[in-house]
Amino acid sequence: MNLVLTTASVPDEEKVGYWRDAVGRALVPMAVVPRAEGPFAGRIACGRLGYLRVSTIEADAQRASRTPKHIARSARAFVAIGVQMSGTATLVQDGRRTVVGEGDLMVYDTSRPYSLDHPERFTTRVIHMPRQALGLPDEDIHRITGTAIGTTEGIGAVLMPFLGTLVTSAHSYSPTVASGLASSVVDLFATLVADRTRHGGAAEEAGQRHLVPRIREFIDRSLGDPALSPEAVAEAHHISVRYLHRLFEGEGITVGRFVQRRRLEECARELARPGSTSPVVSAIARRWGFVNPAHFSRVFRATYGCSPREWRILRLAGGLGAGESYAATPESEAA
Repeated sequence: MNLVLTTASVPDEEKVGYWRDAVGRALVPMAVVPRAEGPFAGRIACGRLGYLRVSTIEADAQRASRTPKHIARSARAFVAIGVQMSGTATLVQDGRRTVVGEGDLMVYDTSRPYSLDHPERFTTRVIHMPRQALGLPDEDIHRITGTAIGTTEGIGAVLMPFLGTLVTSAHSYSPTVASGLASSVVDLFATLVADRTRHGGAAEEAGQRHLVPRIREFIDRSLGDPALSPEAVAEAHHISVRYLHRLFEGEGITVGRFVQRRRLEECARELARPGSTSPVVSAIARRWGFVNPAHFSRVFRATYGCSPREWRILRLAGGLGAGESYAATPESEAA
C-alpha cells in the first residue's frame, strides 16, 4: 500500500474529524458517524493496482452515507467491490437493503446515494473500478449494485480469495503485471454481472413491482407537504432520482406530474364535498400542498376545464351527478 491514514496518533477530540477527512481522501466523500461513544479508532491503507484503487479499512462501529451533495462534489464515478473480512455491514442502495456477512462480497456505485452501516468493529477490503473502464450498460450495473454476493460457490467463490489477495499485495506488482491484473478484475466483474443479469432479471422486475406501489402510497401520505418532490421521494426510499424516474417510465407519467395530479384529484374531491361550512378554495389548496393560489387555479383549470370555484358550483348543483367519480385526463399539466 502506498498511503496509510490512521487515527492512532491523533488527539481523541480530533479523531472523528480526521477520520471523515481520511475517508473522503482515500475513498470518496461521505458523512461518517461513529456508533459508539468514546475515542474512535480507524485505519485506511490504500494504493493502486493499475487503473484500480484498492483499500483496506479497519475501523470501529460507524455509519457512512454518501448523499447527492457528496456526489456533486466528486465528479469521478466508481463501481466498488467490498470484501467483508470481519464484522458485518448493512448496505442500502437503489431501494435494496442487504446485510453483508463476514466472507461476503458487496457491490455499490459511488455515483448514486448509498449507506453502509457497521454495527461493530470491522475490516473491509475495497476495489474501486472506474465506471468508464467497465464498458457495461448502466442497467446491467444497476442489477448488481446494492447487493451481497455469497462466496461459497459460483463466481463469488473465485472472486473472494482473488480480490482479497490483490488488495494486500497490489504494491508488489510491476506496472505491466498490475495493469494485466486490473483487466482481469474487470473481466471477472463483467462475468459476474452477466451471470446475475441472466438469473436475476425476473427477481429485479418483481422487486420493482413491489417498490412502485410503496412509492405511490408514500406520495399519497405526503401530498400535503409542499416540499414533496422527486428528490424527497427518492431519498425516502434510498434510491437515486434517476432510478425513481426509470421506475415511473412504465407508469406513463413523470413523478412530478403524478404528485400534481394526485393533489388536484384530492382538491377536486374536497371542493365537491357538500356542507354549510365548506372551507375556502385557498385553504383546500394549501391543505394538499399548493402554496401559490394563482398557480393552483391555473393548473386546476388546465386539468378540469374550469376554475376551482366553478367546479364546486357545478358539482354541488349536481352538474356532474351525485355519485359520479371524476378521473381527470389532463390536457396539460405543469411540472
